[in-house]
Amino acid sequence: MTHHLPRPEAQEAAQAFQNAAAAYDEAAAKGDMFRILAEGGQVVRPELLPPAETRLHLYRQMRRARQFDERGWVLYRQGRLGVFPPFGGMEASQCGTAAALTKDDWLFPTYRDTGAALTLGLPIARTLAYWRTSPHGWQMPKDLKVLPFYIPIATQYPQAVGAALAEKRRGTKNVAMAFIGDGGSSEGDFHEALNFAGALNAPCVFILQNNGWAISVPTRTQTKATNLSHRALGYGIPGVRVDGNDVLATWHVTHEAVQRARRGEGPTLIETVTYRVKPHTVADDPTRYRTDEDTAGWDEKDPLLRLQQHLLAEGVLTEQSDAALQQEVAEEFEAALAEADSYPDPQPAEILEHVFAEPTPQLVRQRAELLEEV
Repeated sequence: MTHHLPRPEAQEAAQAFQNAAAAYDEAAAKGDMFRILAEGGQVVRPELLPPAETRLHLYRQMRRARQFDERGWVLYRQGRLGVFPPFGGMEASQCGTAAALTKDDWLFPTYRDTGAALTLGLPIARTLAYWRTSPHGWQMPKDLKVLPFYIPIATQYPQAVGAALAEKRRGTKNVAMAFIGDGGSSEGDFHEALNFAGALNAPCVFILQNNGWAISVPTRTQTKATNLSHRALGYGIPGVRVDGNDVLATWHVTHEAVQRARRGEGPTLIETVTYRVKPHTVADDPTRYRTDEDTAGWDEKDPLLRLQQHLLAEGVLTEQSDAALQQEVAEEFEAALAEADSYPDPQPAEILEHVFAEPTPQLVRQRAELLEEV
């Protein structure tokens, strides 16, 4: 259930929202926020530009994520998709970070991190099935170390540390990456995980997506801290604040953190400063706590537009190749949708499957009892 602020607090939240765009620009101007691309696609750190191939890969992944988000809205309104949390406008924060991983690494996403999961290789059809409560979406592909989207807040953080420590015990170079929001960083699990990872030097990368809102509660109501990456200092680990709408910056910083973890140098906390321009979920009504004018300042900060402008200006992308790429992405989604449509409807007894590798006697008995009832 979505909870809304009482009216006086909602007015305060709206004011916080209006001030956020200015604070974002001020932080960037002061150098408090790492970036490579500014609004409009201007390069501010040319020495850090990744190869053209990498930039195109990131652009394709962001396009795929945006396609899912936009089509997801339509499917929900058609009754063909359940309630899901939109993430449009946060693609750089998700795709840029996940692109630094390999398929041997672990990914612990929140419910909003569809872009990250798709980037690491989760099939679109499986993702659609998840939000349709289909068994095909309940169990992640066995060739990927992607956990199901976490609905409980912050529980994924300690579990990610556990996965990272398991890889360390096995002597691999694999890392674990966990996502969380600014609201989730107020939970105890967040702090326990950072302390646990720091004390045991776990090969873990923590992504803290500061999108300004925890449902209807603005960040400044949750905490006095103005820089959430500073929380890393209390646990003796590095913390970095990055422009979460600059995919080149998120990729660069995360790539460095992943390599650091692979070298055995421990965890890193990365705060990606972005904005939740969409509702909390497709069932949320954000007009109850903010206005259209509040979001207007974020239009030019669109991460997809920023990278597109850069690639066109650099000649890495042309209008023709861009149109072709977008057509490929659209066709990929429609093919995945057709596959998801072909999946059979879930049956009641399937709720007990994929719980353990081998069914326990209790599960066998419960399944038999359930089948008798249905």
